[in-house]
Amino acid sequence: MKKFFQYINNEVLIKAANLNTANLSVKLITGIVISKCIAVFIGPEGMALIGNLRNFLSAVQSLAIAGLYNGLVKFIGKYKNDSQALINTLSTSFYFGFFTSLLLAFLCYYNAELINNLIFADNYKYTYVIETLAIVLPFYALNMFAFSIMNGFSKYKILLIINIIGQTLGLLVTVLLIWQENIDGALVAIVITPALNLLITIVGILYRKNLMSSIRITNINFSVLQNLSSYMVTALVSTIAIPIVLIIIRNYIISEIGIKEAGYWEAINRVSDYYLMFINSLISLYILPRFSEINTKREFRKEVFSFYKTIMPIFAVLLLIIYLSRSVLVNLLFTEEFRPVENLFGYQILGDFMRVLSMVIAYQFLAKKMFAHFIIIEVFLFVIIYVSSIYFIDMFGLIGAVMGHCLSYSMHFAIILLIFGSSLFGVISDEDIDDY
Repeated sequence: MKKFFQYINNEVLIKAANLNTANLSVKLITGIVISKCIAVFIGPEGMALIGNLRNFLSAVQSLAIAGLYNGLVKFIGKYKNDSQALINTLSTSFYFGFFTSLLLAFLCYYNAELINNLIFADNYKYTYVIETLAIVLPFYALNMFAFSIMNGFSKYKILLIINIIGQTLGLLVTVLLIWQENIDGALVAIVITPALNLLITIVGILYRKNLMSSIRITNINFSVLQNLSSYMVTALVSTIAIPIVLIIIRNYIISEIGIKEAGYWEAINRVSDYYLMFINSLISLYILPRFSEINTKREFRKEVFSFYKTIMPIFAVLLLIIYLSRSVLVNLLFTEEFRPVENLFGYQILGDFMRVLSMVIAYQFLAKKMFAHFIIIEVFLFVIIYVSSIYFIDMFGLIGAVMGHCLSYSMHFAIILLIFGSSLFGVISDEDIDDY
């Protein structure tokens, strides 16, 4: 316990305060302002359509960079003192990611009408939004490539400044477009604001000019892709499957209940994103690096239960406060028209609590490179979310969507406990090393 607090005080909170808190705060404020503008100027119907586009954009952006980001950051840090290995890694990742984004942009542009019908349905014609998305997609890939270079070299202050500038600029553009063009403006803003962060690419190129000049097609080494493949597959599964599942569920709500109700469901998901933002940041800052360091089951057990005993009670109190003040939050974040969202808080909050419980343990899959286990469990989770949500929607209406969310993450937590049961609850000796 003492070691946990020392690590938090000496590493996590200092990093969070200096590097993450400002960025997360700006992101939170930006999200709240945009949600309010959508609620005031567009309403629940627009909220539903925007939710579908956001999910689609998230999946496409992950495909555009081929799931390379996390793996690239890790290998840049690993090879920063090995110039040839670093150049091979950067060259291979750059050309593979950029050509992937160009191919995906081509497919999106020439299949814009089909994509429109899949995410908006036939009666909404936003083909031009998909075409705009296709045009800016390669710029997003370039941004993320430069972003990964700076992250890999631990240039956190530069990243922080660029992120804050980009989010502020994105907020101004989004509010202006919503005010001027309502739903059309909001949809266009969603797809162009990532491209506005072209500043990231420019700064990254200028800052590492000597490194960027070494990125040549002749330095491509396919063994690099083999090394990155596990990270790529893991990232693609987790970042593509859930947005697609959410689109399917939201479209089911639209067809079976109504588009307003789909907007209410998107609203509660936005609230969930806001309060999970900080706990996710804390977990990624502490749990993953700490789990990568430990080698015994005893240490693993100690870290998990230390986190549960220190952080989870605080998180539970926060969730209780959010639930009790849900009426105030709906007024603050949305409008009176979104009053039915209050009924969705209970199951959503309980599901999110179970989600964090399982997330803490599940990071062991990534820390110990148990990628196959991670993918299987993630796919199971997405299937359960879909099946349970559809079943409960048919049985109970809109509240069934959050009931499915709660049940899915409860089952996910139960399975995680079964997998790591012997490590967490079994009898272990001092010399019992990690053999997951």
